Amino acid sequence: MRVIGGKFRSRRLKTFAGTRLRPTSDPLRETLFNVLGASIVGATFADCYAGSGAVGIEALSRGAAKVFFLENYRPAAALIRGNLTSLGVFNGYEILPTDVLGGLEQLERRPVRCDFIFLDPPYDAANEYARTLTWLGASALLAADGLVIAEHARRIPLPASVGALERMRELRQGDSRLSFYRHPPA
Repeated sequence: MRVIGGKFRSRRLKTFAGTRLRPTSDPLRETLFNVLGASIVGATFADCYAGSGAVGIEALSRGAAKVFFLENYRPAAALIRGNLTSLGVFNGYEILPTDVLGGLEQLERRPVRCDFIFLDPPYDAANEYARTLTWLGASALLAADGLVIAEHARRIPLPASVGALERMRELRQGDSRLSFYRHPPA
């Protein structure tokens, strides 16, 4: 696995062998960041269910000002830290080794406002999509013009709207999907 673009382009990232983590594929990360484009520069980004941290690291590589990595599996949180250290990244991020909802609540209380919130729970934990999207749809964590992006399998349909969030776009690539949610315009 490698960083696709930005200042760390082509640098390798470590992940675990086996099926404990399912990193977002290089082509899907490339598609995601092609859609986000220059809007990532200076943004606050939350990488939820971060795994190896590849998506959040891609955001840092492309100019995000701050990335929050939310990952409750302690070996994965250590892997994220190792990947960042190997790239020479020592600031502009925070690793929250907690469950995603607990981490999101903590960020909202600070109060942080995220421009982008990326969700990639394990595909076999479909209830996590509903739980997290429902919470985000009722929270103030997402900036007014921010986006929630959920990566999911084709076999896991996500709702067109959740609370105050409406799906504005869905991209398909192989068996994976990216669903983009935002607050509707006033």
